[in-house]
Amino acid sequence: MPLTDTAIRSLKPAAKARKVADERGLYLEISPAGGRWWRFKFYSPITRKEKRLSLGVYPDVSLKEARDRRDEAKKLIANGIDPGEQRKSEHRATAAKAVNTFEAVMREWYEKHESHWAESHSKRLMRLFERDVFPFRGLGSRPISDIQPAEILDMLRPIEGRAPETAHRALQNCSQVFRYGIASGKCPSDPTRVLRGALSPVTKGHFAATTEPKRLGAILHALDGYQGTLVVSSALRLAPLVFVRPGELRKARWKDFDLETAEWRYFVTKTKTDHIVPLSRQAVAILRSVHDLTGTGDLVFPSARGNKRPMSDNAILVAMRTLEIRREEMTGHGFRAVARTLLDEVLGFRPDIIEQQLAHTVSDPLGRAYNRTKFLKERSKMMQIWADHLDSLKSGDIAQVIRLPISA
Repeated sequence: MPLTDTAIRSLKPAAKARKVADERGLYLEISPAGGRWWRFKFYSPITRKEKRLSLGVYPDVSLKEARDRRDEAKKLIANGIDPGEQRKSEHRATAAKAVNTFEAVMREWYEKHESHWAESHSKRLMRLFERDVFPFRGLGSRPISDIQPAEILDMLRPIEGRAPETAHRALQNCSQVFRYGIASGKCPSDPTRVLRGALSPVTKGHFAATTEPKRLGAILHALDGYQGTLVVSSALRLAPLVFVRPGELRKARWKDFDLETAEWRYFVTKTKTDHIVPLSRQAVAILRSVHDLTGTGDLVFPSARGNKRPMSDNAILVAMRTLEIRREEMTGHGFRAVARTLLDEVLGFRPDIIEQQLAHTVSDPLGRAYNRTKFLKERSKMMQIWADHLDSLKSGDIAQVIRLPISA
């Protein structure tokens, strides 16, 4: 006879576990302590062996709910599916999702790549995810395979409102995480792919850099006439000659220079590579001059507040403003763009030689990174021709400029 709620409430535990049948394989198992579990007895459609499936605890799972769960299990059996194995599979999937959250996968991807990034990039990237991505509606704790395009877009909108370029960068970074998830079997697809064009386009900004010969010559002439400290003056005059990144210049250390061989060798933290800057005669002269002042210390361009720290990252910019060189005309980083353009378009040097001197990540056709001595002879010649060209611009003798293509 089928069970009723009244009959179930009247059942008493015995010295041993007892089973009270309902119908169609459903029964209630009562432990000696009084616990009551719904069980479903069935024959596996795969192994043909008798099995049991737990359907919950009474009264948390009512009689009607137990029968509904039994009926769902019987439907699976009718379709050749073992409900016990189905449940195990679901549990495994749930456990995998708990491990493969968006944050967990991102941090795994981050750890794989962090050693190849500059420290400033690593910190900026993690700060973006921890501040804007993970907390948004619990996105970080969600299984990465469950995240939908609309959720990513909703997360990006507040970022876009305050910093459009950051929103585009966040979208790109999220895509990198999803692609890593695909490659490592943690998610089936990249939901950011359908968001192309969803964010407002951003006009790509460039570091201010003037390449018009007459104005560039005037800027260089003004730098030579700076009346501030010798440290800042030397950095100002050296910057266009070596066109390294501003942080590399202001943190330069004397131990990395060999003025006899006219070379500056140092490690580029941005690209994680060793780099050589051949020094022109003009660059060596500037360095010898400032060496008389700072050569007994570690830093070439120490701060005015103490020899243990490099000069401020704003020192060159402030000096330029005092010389009435406008922000839209030139920045410390802008000398790199000037060199990249003029060495190619005016002086006729090969782009791969220029890129090597800029310490960009350069690969050969087989994908191998060039070593630091690649094109060193050609680059040494190029750096001297570049310094002479800047001198001609300062003197206004632009007519002497000729194209000097160099073969590797």
